Amino acid sequence: MKLVVLGAGESGVGTAILGKQKGYEVFVSDKSEISKKYKEVLLNNNIEFEEKQHSEEKILEADVVMKSPGIPDKVPLIKQLKEKGVLVISEIEFAYKYSKSVLVGITGSNGKTTTTMLVNHILKKAGLNVGMGGNIGKSYAQQVAEDNFDIQVLELSSFQLDGIKTFAPHIAIITNITPDHLDRYEYQFENYINSKFRITENQTVNDFLIYDADDEIITNWLQNNEVKATLLPFSLEKELEQGIFIKDENIILKYKTEETIMNTKTLAIKGQHNTKNAMAATMAAALLKVRKDTIRESLEDFEGAPHRLEPVLKINGVEYINDSKATNVNATYYALDSMQTPTVWIVGGVDKGNDYLDLMPLVREKVKAIVCLGLDNQKIVQTFCNVIDLIVETAGAEEAVKVAYKIAEKGDTVLLSPACASFDLFENYEDRGEKFKQAVREL
Repeated sequence: MKLVVLGAGESGVGTAILGKQKGYEVFVSDKSEISKKYKEVLLNNNIEFEEKQHSEEKILEADVVMKSPGIPDKVPLIKQLKEKGVLVISEIEFAYKYSKSVLVGITGSNGKTTTTMLVNHILKKAGLNVGMGGNIGKSYAQQVAEDNFDIQVLELSSFQLDGIKTFAPHIAIITNITPDHLDRYEYQFENYINSKFRITENQTVNDFLIYDADDEIITNWLQNNEVKATLLPFSLEKELEQGIFIKDENIILKYKTEETIMNTKTLAIKGQHNTKNAMAATMAAALLKVRKDTIRESLEDFEGAPHRLEPVLKINGVEYINDSKATNVNATYYALDSMQTPTVWIVGGVDKGNDYLDLMPLVREKVKAIVCLGLDNQKIVQTFCNVIDLIVETAGAEEAVKVAYKIAEKGDTVLLSPACASFDLFENYEDRGEKFKQAVREL
């Protein structure tokens, strides 16, 4: 059997390793240059690869193709493969076939990294043999090849879910759904919503779907579509017959019995969105029979995800915060919402079909100046020029930080929360966050 892997990043190289282990004839092809780290892995494993090109003839000979999440379905080569009847799947589908672990799959427009890290943190503290992967950390396929985890906690993007056929987690979590990546979904929000719900399409009556009952997009979809899994909602707004909710500032879990888990005041991570992430993680851990005390302790000592509202330094009474992971409007909404002081907001990058008007009330209330960090800032400038007097355009993290430093006064906050992808000026959001932090330290 011939396995062709398109894209030699984390998921691609992980799939190649697992494919070789399972006896496939493996060929890896990347249109760009393959990074040194991954090239060494391919060479050490004697896996055939090419870079800076796609040899169509060779690729079209495949029995199965794993395409990296970054490659859209509408690329001519993918269309050709599908017309030829070649199976084109994602890494998680390929690895699932060989996986023996109990799976917790987490998707959503925002909060999925934090929730994935939380679930992993709780299960580790409970002494369980658990691995974390998917869209975060080591690739799922490589873990299946090399580790023997009893439970795997996977962060799943819509792009990874687009390439599944049989994949089904035992516990699925949908944190929320807001418009994101619409450039990949024909600018149809409906397509993106359906994509997220693929996480539950192969679940059975023995599986669970944990979701935000306050999210109208999710609840509307569930009213109009059939789901086999047991539904376990979480809510900040209402008491639930079954699921997890807040009562007198306490997190209450109701499934088979009713238990008070903890007071929300003692949660390590702040903000309503993080309370929801904690509730989703609590529900998943409880289903895996983790003790209440362990859950509470884990939620009290959890340190949040890097590049997500990460405090960097305080300089001359000005707080600098790195929220580079905010790659869409909704994530930035959370960030601005949690600001307690006048804010110099650094925003911009690759727009994925953003509607910035959702941010208008918060911008009026909290933002004193905007520093644009992107190659094309026209939309941001047009949206906010009537409400913010000072808007400066910059073309790099260092310049953006220097400008923000000049504008900010004692008691202000400088917030990098771009609401956009980073690929115009940076390798990825981590690179953007690191360069921002470096620039702050050099002030």
